[in-house]
Amino acid sequence: MAADEEKTMRLVTNLDRKAIEGKLAQVRSDAQSANLKELADMFNGFEGMPRAQIELKVKNALKWLADKPQHNRIASQLELVGLNLPNLK
Repeated sequence: MAADEEKTMRLVTNLDRKAIEGKLAQVRSDAQSANLKELADMFNGFEGMPRAQIELKVKNALKWLADKPQHNRIASQLELVGLNLPNLK
């Protein structure tokens, strides 16, 4: 990735459920665009799930991405979601 394409991720820890679900929908969309069907499928039907189930999906997705550095942007979004999971009500 070229330096001018890099974006600094703001550390946001006050996302509510709507914002968290929005990030996960974006992750799903980005995964689909990158032809990462297995990753995209991990986030089908997450809307309204309990926190523990979403947390498991995020952790599994991060493990799946661990050896795919070319998809760091998606992993960064998932890490941000992970930091905000305690906010899920």
